[in-house]
Amino acid sequence: MKHTSIVDVVDRGEQNPATRVTTVEWREPLANRKTLPLKRALDLVLTCLILVGLSPFLVLIVLAIKIGSSGPVLHTQIRLGKKGKSFTLYKFRSMYVDRDDAEHRSYVKKLIKAGNPYKVSKNGKPLFKISDDVRVTKVGRLLREYSVDEFPQLFNVLRGEMSLVGPRPPLPYEYGDYSEWHRKRLDGIPGITGLWQVSGKNTIPFEEMVELDIHYLKNWSLWLDIKIILRTIPAMLNGRDC
Repeated sequence: MKHTSIVDVVDRGEQNPATRVTTVEWREPLANRKTLPLKRALDLVLTCLILVGLSPFLVLIVLAIKIGSSGPVLHTQIRLGKKGKSFTLYKFRSMYVDRDDAEHRSYVKKLIKAGNPYKVSKNGKPLFKISDDVRVTKVGRLLREYSVDEFPQLFNVLRGEMSLVGPRPPLPYEYGDYSEWHRKRLDGIPGITGLWQVSGKNTIPFEEMVELDIHYLKNWSLWLDIKIILRTIPAMLNGRDC
């Protein structure tokens, strides 16, 4: 199997890479880097700029959620961050209140244990995400299409629980089905976006997602974060469900 570099995937804007990502030389894991203050500084500066710049837009989202269905504007979840430490993650509510998560739990188990896709699309590509979820509101579908529901996680970034870039934090029941090597993706602080999200996201199998996350942590640089952030913007605008 041919290999490619983690940075090459970002540079080329490769979607659905047919190869697994590896590197010839591994660096010290991100969790142990003395340069972490630089990552934190980038997070704080960009997060404050985003919140100030998008504040009118965020107010419109709040109104749309309130008008669209009854319930709170924000949805909170317990997620697992660096080294498995739990924290409360914030999202704009995209589902009806008090909906059963049994289908999601069942699918996630199959995805992690056997790599099964949720379904195969009309063009023959496997999709690794529940689609046509009846729990999702009309407003929520629009928010999810453009990943706008993730914006409240900027407050998680300010609190130091997340970074702008990093592996997505899993739910506790997802983590319970992880193999030992899967858990290495929690060696660094989780992020809102990441290499997986800009490389195909819902068409990438679980184990390839884990590989992308681990290699991001092994090969982190400030420039890599900047390139991933820049690639996230057009991905969101194009509705690629980043």
